[in-house]
Amino acid sequence: MIIIPKRKHNISRNKISKNAIKILFRLHKSGYEAYLVGGGVRDLILGNKPKDFDLTTNATPSEIQKLFKNCRLIGRRFQIAHIMFKKETIEVSTFRGHNNKKNSQKIFKKKKNLGILLRDNIFGKIEEDAERRDLTINTLYFNIIDLSIRDYVGGIKDIKKKIIRLIGDPETRYREDPVRILRVIRFSAQLKMKIEKYTALAIPKLSKLISHVPSARLYNELNKLLQTGFGYKAYKKLNKFNLLETIFSFPFIHYNKKIKLLISSLIVKVLKKNDLRFKKKQKINIEFLWSAILWYPYFFQTIQIKKKKKINYKDASNISLKIILKKASLLLSIPKQIIESIKEIWKIINFITYNSKKISLTTKKNIKFFEAYNLYVIKKKIEKNKNIKQIKLKKYNNFKKNNFITK
Repeated sequence: MIIIPKRKHNISRNKISKNAIKILFRLHKSGYEAYLVGGGVRDLILGNKPKDFDLTTNATPSEIQKLFKNCRLIGRRFQIAHIMFKKETIEVSTFRGHNNKKNSQKIFKKKKNLGILLRDNIFGKIEEDAERRDLTINTLYFNIIDLSIRDYVGGIKDIKKKIIRLIGDPETRYREDPVRILRVIRFSAQLKMKIEKYTALAIPKLSKLISHVPSARLYNELNKLLQTGFGYKAYKKLNKFNLLETIFSFPFIHYNKKIKLLISSLIVKVLKKNDLRFKKKQKINIEFLWSAILWYPYFFQTIQIKKKKKINYKDASNISLKIILKKASLLLSIPKQIIESIKEIWKIINFITYNSKKISLTTKKNIKFFEAYNLYVIKKKIEKNKNIKQIKLKKYNNFKKNNFITK
């Protein structure tokens, strides 16, 4: 362990949440160890404004709850305390420990056929807690009493070198939690840091494990990855590690290179637009990106149904819409509210496509018209590209058998 005294780091107490400071002092006053930990410490060192201030302590969740009336415990396998204030919620976790040898057979399991390692979380010491965290740059402990930083895993060194590194053996850590693959990519894109050699090499080997992450959690992680200001950079890294077909299986896996280029072109344009809006502190609507990601699978599905069932475009479109959004909902747990917004956006795009000269006032007043029109404009610009024109969108029939078609 390395202790970095106040004179050798740039963290100012004035930049830390007053609520977090109050909690830290009360825990110390009650005889417990307590530290600011994780991304908050990392961001303060980098000179960025922390998104949140997470704390860690040797007090158990029940002991924390006794000290704070505004505390709520969450989680089953490992309880975490949420201490709630009017405009802020501070997360306080208890130091996590290693598994006892006696219980290792029960605690350390391998999920059949998947290769995912499951561990039960138990309480421990700060040294064990440091080893259980995922990234070195997020494993720094700030002591509010003497304003020093404790570094157990070389986090300060990696921050200076701008390196994203997993703690421990990368393969083991990815098997414990495949979402770490996305976290590594997210922090690399967000902080403009390189991924350490062995941390990177294990990603392609274990990327398939992502498909076994609970869909709701995957959806939340993807929104963090793609819709918080660095989506385009993150998308490029996903492509670099060949993760697109694993994560977005049905928008990508069934198509040839030209169609994949079309899908990717639309996603990239929307990501760049969203990144720009984020930098300008403008509102980003989640459904805008998901509408773009799923548009061409929906469009080509519609054309295929129209041809196979010999029905008009509108009827084929309604059938296709239900199929694609049902798949999206099942695979990614996209909330119903977002699904309904995507439906509305697509319907408006279809209306604009065939009635561009006579867009009714009712359509223009639709709450989703702005997103729909923007996506329509981006889509049309892409389709004018020479490489894209060769696909012949309306006549395209080069699908794999039964691609998205229900018998």
